[in-house]
Amino acid sequence: MELQIKQKNEFQYVEEGSGEVLLLLHGLFGALSNWQDVVAEFSTDYRVIIPLLPIYDMPLTKAGVPGLVQFVEDFLAEIGLTEPCTVLGNSLGGHIALVYALRNQRRVSRLVLTGSSGLFEDSMGGSFPKRGNYSYVQERVAYTFYDPTVATEELVNEVFNVTNSNAKCLRIISIARSAQRHNLAKDLHKIKVPTLLVWGLNDTITPPVVAHEFSRLLPKAELRFLDHCGHAPMMERPREFNQLLRQFLVQNQTPVKVVD
Repeated sequence: MELQIKQKNEFQYVEEGSGEVLLLLHGLFGALSNWQDVVAEFSTDYRVIIPLLPIYDMPLTKAGVPGLVQFVEDFLAEIGLTEPCTVLGNSLGGHIALVYALRNQRRVSRLVLTGSSGLFEDSMGGSFPKRGNYSYVQERVAYTFYDPTVATEELVNEVFNVTNSNAKCLRIISIARSAQRHNLAKDLHKIKVPTLLVWGLNDTITPPVVAHEFSRLLPKAELRFLDHCGHAPMMERPREFNQLLRQFLVQNQTPVKVVD
């Protein structure tokens, strides 16, 4: 399905379906399209919302995890979303989801993390983007997936265009360093909502040991691994990811509020 982008003031986002809200947050080199298969599967019975995070053009002074969490809070206020929702995050998006949940306990009913930063991540394979080096970008994008063919030419070109801009590179580096600094290990015990961790067994950016640590530190976590899968399970193994997500949502139904 082709995702239709909406605009409200400075916010660009996708909104499909109706019902209980699934809020989807993409990663550092992510895009709205990363969640395409989740939207296709769940917009029939949920209201699926994906804000386009301003990773490449936010003010440099705000380019970090706290600034992105503030952006999500401002976005939700702009669209008037006040009811608790299920927040899903991949990579940096998972980190933002966790900090959002810590700051807005009553507005999060469930969490779904996949390849999340917040404890440890090998961003860009341990180095920052090299401007104008196409083969380097190609290698880094392929490093995200177990199956390098998932790193299509279109995806590589998208990332290359980003890393070819000095201004965008500065923001990426600032955000990546912020993510590495903002370790959440001491705070995760405060997150009491049901949490699904879906991890690629072959994730080299946030390896399986990170998933086990999240599982240990989050009080209501359940951990599921997908084999032959890297850092973005919802892209690389969409059918299995959606099955696990559906099962989790059904097993952890949020109570329906009865209005007098």
